[in-house]
Amino acid sequence: MLIIGIAGGTGSGKTTVVHQIMNELPHTEVGIIAQDSYYKASTVESYEERSKTNFDHPRAIDFDLLVSHLKELKEGKTIHQPVYSFAIHNRTDDTIVTHPRKVMIVEGILILSNPELRDLFDIKIFVHADSDERLIRRLKRDIAERGRDMEEVLNRYQTTLKPMHQQFIENTKAYADIIIPNDKYNTVAIDVVRAVINQRIL
Repeated sequence: MLIIGIAGGTGSGKTTVVHQIMNELPHTEVGIIAQDSYYKASTVESYEERSKTNFDHPRAIDFDLLVSHLKELKEGKTIHQPVYSFAIHNRTDDTIVTHPRKVMIVEGILILSNPELRDLFDIKIFVHADSDERLIRRLKRDIAERGRDMEEVLNRYQTTLKPMHQQFIENTKAYADIIIPNDKYNTVAIDVVRAVINQRIL
């Protein structure tokens, strides 16, 4: 099994890069695990308390479960990925049944910050985008998909997202094997990744 980690700041375009890599690859051979599914569950905190969670700090992620699930997949076992709802700031009762694949892509802002998780990646990718561009994308997404208003998104960006990015995310670029600038000219980097994958699955 080839495990690829794709990191980068919020709104950097990680999901776009994932889709570009998967394009032209056999979908039956490639699986995806999102870091967002592994935010820690809370059974005791109120909604108001949960809404104050710093989702951009490594302690918000259940890295133990994510590492355990990846190891199980490498052993050929099927896992049940948790489902996290940003509407209620908690895990739901649903799970996603995920079968082992020849290639597993793990995507998330903080995945290169955890040493044990990093060690499981065969290829580490960091998607770079200008901070203004990332803010614009975050604004559009949170308003359209997560029911936030502009003032709330901007406040969270200034007080949490930006300082957390500088403290925990930007510096993980140093661990990346490949840094992809997220613009229309990144086709060479994408083609290199695809070529490596094709070598493994053919």
